[in-house]
Amino acid sequence: MKKVALFAFNGEEMCFVHVLLNALDFHARGYETRVVLEGASVQLVPRLDAEGSPLKGLFAKCRDAGLIAGVCLACAKKLGTFEATEALGLELLGDMMNHAGMAPFIDQGFQVITF
Repeated sequence: MKKVALFAFNGEEMCFVHVLLNALDFHARGYETRVVLEGASVQLVPRLDAEGSPLKGLFAKCRDAGLIAGVCLACAKKLGTFEATEALGLELLGDMMNHAGMAPFIDQGFQVITF
């Protein structure tokens, strides 16, 4: 099976829309797909479930499909979205000095793609 891990670093909403769209497309094509929010993208967490947000529907589809691997622990704390991440029940990833490491995904056979 083909595997992709999409690491979102960019905090721009439109960039993250494309992360979610690609995740759903890969999933529909039979890829094992995971999305990781790292860096500035963790600032989008409060908007992932907000009414009227263009991210809400796409995020819900990705989440329901089990595509969201988690959010960087260090960045969520530093950028003030730790509580929002916990409130959404998203996993906090911190295997690489409190950041979300790519190596575990590569070790599991995922191709890492960054945005």
